[in-house]
Amino acid sequence: MKLIPSFTIDHTKLKPGIYLSRQDEVGGEKVTTYDIRMIAPNREPGLSQGAIHTIEHLVATYLRNDPEWGGRIIYWGPMGCLTGNYLILKGEWPFEELRQLMIRAFRSVVEFEGEVPGTTSETCGNCRLHDLPMAKYEAARYVERLEKEFCCEYPE
Repeated sequence: MKLIPSFTIDHTKLKPGIYLSRQDEVGGEKVTTYDIRMIAPNREPGLSQGAIHTIEHLVATYLRNDPEWGGRIIYWGPMGCLTGNYLILKGEWPFEELRQLMIRAFRSVVEFEGEVPGTTSETCGNCRLHDLPMAKYEAARYVERLEKEFCCEYPE
């Protein structure tokens, strides 16, 4: 069976950052998938399920409610390997704009207080699998990484 392109990336060389994963055309419009890599795969422990689930809820809510970006968001969700998230957007955007967006979105997780949106048994398929303190920790770590060292090219 032929490998899909994302399985041909050397994950031992990936660093935290934002990568262009793929581009497609849907209904005559460009749709771009970004790899929002929060940790170094296979060199750091994966994100806890509770933390990534909470990050999914908080960042999705932040992005879809953002006045500038909300209409561009197609999908935000976690990677199965628990090393980050996928962001699917209408169009193609400069990495610096995405970096600033991700810094704002992840800072919103760090600063969040209260009940995480969509975490009742009526609004979430696994409402007990949330960990706000760990989500805040991981979000702060990712913001720090995006502010210090930012990479956006897959390693060869």
